[in-house]
Amino acid sequence: MHNSPNNYFYIGFLLSLIIVFIIYNGNIYSDDIDNCQNNLSKEALIGETIWQQNSCFHCHQLYGLGGYLGPDLTNIYSDTNKGPNYINAFLTSGIKSMPKFHFSKSEKRALIVFLKEVDQTGYYPNRNATIHPNGWVEIQTKNEK
Repeated sequence: MHNSPNNYFYIGFLLSLIIVFIIYNGNIYSDDIDNCQNNLSKEALIGETIWQQNSCFHCHQLYGLGGYLGPDLTNIYSDTNKGPNYINAFLTSGIKSMPKFHFSKSEKRALIVFLKEVDQTGYYPNRNATIHPNGWVEIQTKNEK
């Protein structure tokens, strides 16, 4: 096999890409800043656990993540046509293809508090999001009005 200057160029280029990849990923994934703070109340955390245990995310989305059988529930609490009474109604009796889960009053309350606190974190879809070069997305939260 003949080692031509072109082979050395391609090997050098490939090594350069690998080094840039390692530095870039090391910079992004070794950041000491905790961007995943959990600011949910104790009751909302209970609601989140109920959400997860009942696999609500299989049919519903929060911030566009989850299943597509049911609607995105990110801002259902503040929706003027829906809100807490609507949430309580569909948690009590189900709606369309949503089954009746037989939640207790305290479980329904915890789910409503969870959805309220999720709603307060921002808008979906968020029209005022800023995407930074490092991949972090900064959103306008409802508390920053």
